[in-house]
Amino acid sequence: MPYIVTDECILCGACVVGCPSDAIEEGETKCQINVDLCIECGTCEQNCPSGAIIFVEQEEPVSSRTPS
Repeated sequence: MPYIVTDECILCGACVVGCPSDAIEEGETKCQINVDLCIECGTCEQNCPSGAIIFVEQEEPVSSRTPS
């Protein structure tokens, strides 16, 4: 999941309104990104006034790493 919502979320709804794929919903304490709907466009990150949405690189699962 490349984009995540951190605890800095103030539930303003700017990311929800701006999301072109309707992948974000307001939760009880912060907004939630539905990874199945997210198109990774970055609009949510740009629209967030509190900087609560960040891009995180996915790490390769430990079981699929090749030994060094």
